Amino acid sequence: MNIFEEWFGPDFSKPSFLVGRWIWLRALGGIFFSAFYSLYFQIHGLIGPNGLLSAEAYLEAVRHMIGWKKYWYIPSLLWIDASDRALDVLVWTGLAASVAILFNLWPRVSIAVAGICFLSFIAVAQDFASYQSDGMLLEAALLSIFLAPRGLRPGLAAAQPPSKASLFMLRWEWFRIYFESGVVKFLSGEPQWRNLTAMDKYYENGPLPTWIGWYVQHWPHGFHAGTAALTLIAELFIAWLAFFPKWSKRIAFILTTPLQIGIILTANYAFLNYLVLSLGFLLLDDDVFRLRAAEVSGAPQKPSYAATVVLPVIFVTTIAAFFMPATFLEPFRVANRYGLFAVMTRARYEIEFQGTADGKTWIAYPFPYKPQDVRKAPGIYAPYQPRFEWNLWFASLGTWLDNRWVLNTEVRLLQNQRAVLQLFAGNPFAGKPPIAVRAMQWQYWFTSVEERRKTGAWWRRELVGQYAPTARRMPDGTIEIETESSP
Repeated sequence: MNIFEEWFGPDFSKPSFLVGRWIWLRALGGIFFSAFYSLYFQIHGLIGPNGLLSAEAYLEAVRHMIGWKKYWYIPSLLWIDASDRALDVLVWTGLAASVAILFNLWPRVSIAVAGICFLSFIAVAQDFASYQSDGMLLEAALLSIFLAPRGLRPGLAAAQPPSKASLFMLRWEWFRIYFESGVVKFLSGEPQWRNLTAMDKYYENGPLPTWIGWYVQHWPHGFHAGTAALTLIAELFIAWLAFFPKWSKRIAFILTTPLQIGIILTANYAFLNYLVLSLGFLLLDDDVFRLRAAEVSGAPQKPSYAATVVLPVIFVTTIAAFFMPATFLEPFRVANRYGLFAVMTRARYEIEFQGTADGKTWIAYPFPYKPQDVRKAPGIYAPYQPRFEWNLWFASLGTWLDNRWVLNTEVRLLQNQRAVLQLFAGNPFAGKPPIAVRAMQWQYWFTSVEERRKTGAWWRRELVGQYAPTARRMPDGTIEIETESSP
């Protein structure tokens, strides 16, 4: 047996990883489903022809700028058509492929279809696709095509065990998510990680906290210091156990899984932590599940020639990306650099859109998920990802000049644009559009235990000021931006 057969062909040696593969692939289908389900309610408002960052307009601009290179730098099926109908087809195709993965139907093809559909969205979503979790999913999907068994209904596929190379590469992704996150924390010089205070306000200041996070926030500093230390230990040291014999892999799974569950319960990071948690099952051999299917003897099978090319390229590119920018595969988001929470957010700001029908009374547009009503308990929404509200949290940390889609939102609200209004929980101007819309900035804090007992409020907030210029409809129907409100 040569090295290609050993690494890229089915691996019949023990221990086997059939159950771990089966669990991971079902989880991958569920994660894809959550991603497309989220887009079902948002895609038209985000990138539709009447959305905040029109994919049609973006693709047209790219077409004129870079010509034939457009297909490499923007790898998307939406080059064919980026209309609302095409967006619907993209989402429904992705949902169907996700269900097929969940039910183990033609897994290799189904993963490829789901991945292509998701990449087609990510490639044109512009500011709404700047999250590391998107790259994690696309990388995992590509690698999983080589992990998944062949066939229409392969079941556990004991006669097609995963290759060493495909298992290694998915564990390599799992490792990099942890280790690179630990490295950036160490190299950033962030004092909150060095003095173990990084978790003291973490639950309050993340994109979408949960009600459980409110309670954990009030636990003693010793607990928060301990979780900060555990995070660093897990990322910088425990993650290495993935490359040692099976008991080390099991220990890595046992020690990191509670960390991911804790994050899921206290913060809403979309599908990110579900993906990392589920990848961990590839560390568990079949003996953990008391399965003896690995005793099946397999007929000699040729290695996947595509895998012998793709997997080494991904491996080399990710190593290079760790030390320097590696742009070769960047448009496809399959060989990524990771690094979570290098610098901790020190305050929570929220942007609120307000409209007026008379120029005097301003009424807020309600959000379905992000903090706004101080008496509304923070919910648990993940793996659902409200990308618009996530982006508002990031925008609140900068200026509108770096987030001009905030002004686009004001204009669309002035027009009572249905697609954009679906990103909100309601429309206070359903009968007649407002004459002006503005974006205000608030600072939020969790209430203390005593404040919550007295008032029932989960949050307290103070107005910071106006975040962006006001958009106003003029008597002739045109829309003007009041530049005097700009910073």
